[in-house]
Amino acid sequence: MIEAIVIVLAALVVLGVIAAGLSVRVVQQFEQGIVFRFGKIQSPPRGAGLTMIRPVVDRMQKVNMQIIAMAVPAQEGITRDNVTVRVDAVVYFRVVDPIKAVVNVQNYMFAVSQQAQTSLRSIIGQSEMDQLLAERDSVNRELRRIIDEPTEGPWGIRVERVEIKDVSLPESMKRSMSRQAEAERERRARIITADGEYQASKRLAAAANVMARDPAALQLRLLQTVVEVAGEKNSTLVMPVPVELLRFFEKMTPAGPDAGLSASLADFGDAGAAKAGADVPARPPAAGPGAIPPAEPAAIPPVETISIPPVPAPKITVPHSTADTKHAARP
Repeated sequence: MIEAIVIVLAALVVLGVIAAGLSVRVVQQFEQGIVFRFGKIQSPPRGAGLTMIRPVVDRMQKVNMQIIAMAVPAQEGITRDNVTVRVDAVVYFRVVDPIKAVVNVQNYMFAVSQQAQTSLRSIIGQSEMDQLLAERDSVNRELRRIIDEPTEGPWGIRVERVEIKDVSLPESMKRSMSRQAEAERERRARIITADGEYQASKRLAAAANVMARDPAALQLRLLQTVVEVAGEKNSTLVMPVPVELLRFFEKMTPAGPDAGLSASLADFGDAGAAKAGADVPARPPAAGPGAIPPAEPAAIPPVETISIPPVPAPKITVPHSTADTKHAARP
């Protein structure tokens, strides 16, 4: 009798241990537990820690409440301006209502993935190529709104963020864009060069006005140019002479036998040099039309008139030939 009681007690202990093992559950900090009792959800969901359920009649399903990063496969589509592009993105979402995520959708991970793919194709068709390349922020916000609209209310899933990772373009479009960028850079370079030339021309015009008011400034500029050229290792030095200086010497130089002494001889205050200059005969005038004396009419002898009789032209007769004479001349 005692042995039977011991066996029953041992069996009860074993059954109690098994029941305790089946009824004790541990829920992690980032999870929530949904308890089904005879197929019906028991609310509220179980929080983190050690929780007890009824064995055999209860079943617990844990739902991860962390943010999930899901890569959206690359989708190929045609933009609004008829350009074929290939776009891939990444979606960040999390479960905000575990009961809806378990009851209303069979597999919320697969459902969000399909919704993200269809929304990405839709946003490609609604946008232009320049928007996909330059206005990423606005495209990301619109894509997040489209994905989050059917998921947060019915499915209990909130889309936190959507980012477009890459936009692939055809090679022909890449070459066209590179040519466009090169032409734009060349246009800007030409505009900058033209603007610089315009500003330099204004400065040069102002400098020319200053030099025109003071001729000594032009001479100083000339000497500065000579110094700059002479500073280099050159064997030849080209020194320009202003045209005004040549005109000045031309006006001051006498040009005839009646020309007096040069005024430059008196500048030195030497009477002997001035007397020696007076003994030097005047130079002949410069060559030109005025230096040739006119000819006298009597010095040119008259020319006799010679009459030439007309010469008669010789008369040339051409013999006429007939068909009979041609046949007679043949053997």
